Amino acid sequence: MTGTQLPLLTTDQMVEVDRLMIEEYGIGLLQMMENAGRSLAALARRLLGGNAQGKQIAVVCGAGNNGGGGLVAARHLSNWGARVRVVLARSPEKLKETPAHQWRALSRLPVERAVFDPASPPAFNHADLILDALIGYGLRSNPRGATADLIRLINASGQAILALDAPSGLDTTAGVPGDPCIKADATLTLALPKVGLATEQARAVVGDLYLADISVPPSLYRRLGIELPPLFATDTIIRLS
Repeated sequence: MTGTQLPLLTTDQMVEVDRLMIEEYGIGLLQMMENAGRSLAALARRLLGGNAQGKQIAVVCGAGNNGGGGLVAARHLSNWGARVRVVLARSPEKLKETPAHQWRALSRLPVERAVFDPASPPAFNHADLILDALIGYGLRSNPRGATADLIRLINASGQAILALDAPSGLDTTAGVPGDPCIKADATLTLALPKVGLATEQARAVVGDLYLADISVPPSLYRRLGIELPPLFATDTIIRLS
């Protein structure tokens, strides 16, 4: 099945998927975040030629659940031998509960952790790969403040960029890149592609599109009027474009 044949989710539908997963299917946010982050790490390893050992990877995270997925990816990549640096857009005290749990877990690993300081901005030009986990599907306006600064720094680095769920700055319903917006070489979206990833404008910032399994049951999609075959019968990550 190709990306154009797959059903596309609006932002509101994805919110409902998350709600049903937690409230009715008993699949908690921690589980979904682990699935998303491990898949991001696995795709990063694939893009690096199948071996993460010794690679320099920058993981740039926001304070929300998308950032939490990035923190999970950082943990796995460190375990696989990569040299990982995490940059938070905001102070750890601003993290939501589940991403804060992931941040604390990293403190026990050989992962460099930093909080963005505009007076001393991070350099990304030596990274073999940059993981964008700043903003998920909930974006409603142009990125601002530290998030906008980090997007511009990442884009200016000239290094390969892998975005989680959507390039930070892209409206996942309208499909319009904000100012600024990550220009990804590849994007790993979760559950099902969002409608905003398929627009002509979005293609310039999404790059190669992949889809990851976060364990959404087919019966949940049927409740939304969506019928699907077993998408992940052969792999938990599939390439859509």
